[in-house]
Amino acid sequence: MITDARVLQPEFIPKEVQHRDAEVNYLSSVLNPITEEQRTDPALLHGPSGAGKTCIAQFLVEQLREVVVDLNYQYVNCWEDHSRYKTLYRLLDGIGSTVDVHRQSTPKDVLLERLKESDETPYVVILDEVDQLEDKSLLYDLYRIPHLTMILISNDENGLFGPIDDRLNSRLTDCERIHFRSYHESELVSILGDRIRWGITDGVIDTSCVELIAANSGGDARIAIGILRRATRKAKDAPVDEITADIIQEETPEAKSEIRQRTVDRLTPDQKLLYNIITENAEITPQQLYNAYCCRADDPKTKRMVRNYLSKLEHYNLITAEGNTKARIYRTRA
Repeated sequence: MITDARVLQPEFIPKEVQHRDAEVNYLSSVLNPITEEQRTDPALLHGPSGAGKTCIAQFLVEQLREVVVDLNYQYVNCWEDHSRYKTLYRLLDGIGSTVDVHRQSTPKDVLLERLKESDETPYVVILDEVDQLEDKSLLYDLYRIPHLTMILISNDENGLFGPIDDRLNSRLTDCERIHFRSYHESELVSILGDRIRWGITDGVIDTSCVELIAANSGGDARIAIGILRRATRKAKDAPVDEITADIIQEETPEAKSEIRQRTVDRLTPDQKLLYNIITENAEITPQQLYNAYCCRADDPKTKRMVRNYLSKLEHYNLITAEGNTKARIYRTRA
């Protein structure tokens, strides 16, 4: 039933993409100066989860590497590598300069200087979930490296630019912004159609069931692919000859739960603490939440930073916030 399991994974980068022509063309034009050995401005890809931001960024960098043979590249998930040290280490690792770096003793400034002094081979870095960086001044430092090009990915540009200082703002607020909207159901049907054609035996799933998956996904391609993957495995293990509507309906909440848990597992300690406090309460006000957070956090952050954390939890559909600032209520999303 499954002919290529790779295409059913969310991190799979296809050789062709659909329904993002405008975004592909825009980002391609931003990166084009690299082909002429010129500096290019940073690009910010922003929009909701599952809208194709990471896929398009990686897709275009792979295309660029076919044109520019001498090109360095590194992908950094700032949710996992959110400290200044970890991010710099990953960037140095992308150019093979970490052999003598000691994680416990090598100073952060040494890592940055080594990155600055590396050869002038063009270096494209994708900083995914960039608003998760603890020290956003690092973006200013990276911006000042002439041969390094940043592709920044974030759900919410306000969440990225709101907390940063004027010096960084003046450099990065003029970066090329590319907004990604959620997919329409018909677009998800064709995206799923590609995955089915590349990775599943012919005749296993009909059009009505693909449409059902798209309808259950809320415009999120990650969820759509997750439902397809779980439904295919369920049918294979049953075993039955085809993926039915009943299997899809059964696996939809499981696929959403799987993505939600993966997201929770990647939260920073402070974000996870806030999420747990909200989960423990049926509903909670901002002040009650902040008080509980301060009592339990080892190093409580400011109210402003906590608001940024909560905004991130909202964007990832982990919590809901109802009402205005004074009468706001936080709840865990069902």
